[in-house]
Amino acid sequence: MGRNPRRHNTRVVVIGLGRFGSSLARELVTHGSEVLAIDSDPHLVQQLSDELTHVAAADTTDMDALTQLGVPDFPHAVVGIGSNMEASILTTSLLADCAIPRIWAKATSRQHGQILERVGAHHVVFPEHDMGERVAHLVTGRMIDYIEFDADYAMARTTAPASVIGKTLTASGLRHRFEVTVVAVKHPGGEFTYTTADTVIADGDQLIVSGRIDAVERFADLTD
Repeated sequence: MGRNPRRHNTRVVVIGLGRFGSSLARELVTHGSEVLAIDSDPHLVQQLSDELTHVAAADTTDMDALTQLGVPDFPHAVVGIGSNMEASILTTSLLADCAIPRIWAKATSRQHGQILERVGAHHVVFPEHDMGERVAHLVTGRMIDYIEFDADYAMARTTAPASVIGKTLTASGLRHRFEVTVVAVKHPGGEFTYTTADTVIADGDQLIVSGRIDAVERFADLTD
């Protein structure tokens, strides 16, 4: 079954359009996010102009350039700059100065990641482990964690939607309504425990659900 894009009204600026950044930008657009994609290479920007609606060539180590593009108005930012560590760190620092609520930054090493956190990154991404599909889900905030195990199977950690709070898993009918299985539940302040048919979902619970990718995404949409 193919995936249908759904509008989530999430606005994300993606800076650095190498393999990781371009993959992430495409995934975000596919899932209905508004994306502003920026790179310092005008040729790369031109190549992606047909695939991404908002693409710009700019020096993101220049605050004036960021301001002119409206970057400070975005609630989510991802720094995907690869080989230029100085540009990666300075761009992340400027985004922090803009008080962007959620900043994700790509790191090429643990040391690089530590520096990015110190200058303002809220989340550090290691592309060898975090591919564009997974990061797209996390950036939009629909899922707390997400893993694909095969071409059409995934597990996700997400918050319990309002429609199931106060109900047992059997009464909520999640397996029949959404074709997902709730594998485990974590109450606020507690630890994850395996679920049974009689497990009652409470407000603030985190759930681990599994199923076909489409089904898991539909269930995650309930938490928007």
